[in-house]
Amino acid sequence: MTNKTLIFLLKTSITIGICLILLGIYLHNFNETIEAMGVRGIIISAMCVAFGMVLSLPTKMYLTFLLVKREEQ
Repeated sequence: MTNKTLIFLLKTSITIGICLILLGIYLHNFNETIEAMGVRGIIISAMCVAFGMVLSLPTKMYLTFLLVKREEQ
């Protein structure tokens, strides 16, 4: 796998992660169906945020590491 492909996959992962975080926030704050579900609704919105964090955080760290290595060269 080339660096270009890897960076594309990581950027896609970050985008999906941020979208999941925003979806979780939307579901928790603005969706009445989730509110009516009670605890299950809270779990659904929290899982969206959690999976979004899992997808976005490590990839940001790896991309930062790649950029620092590229600047050294």
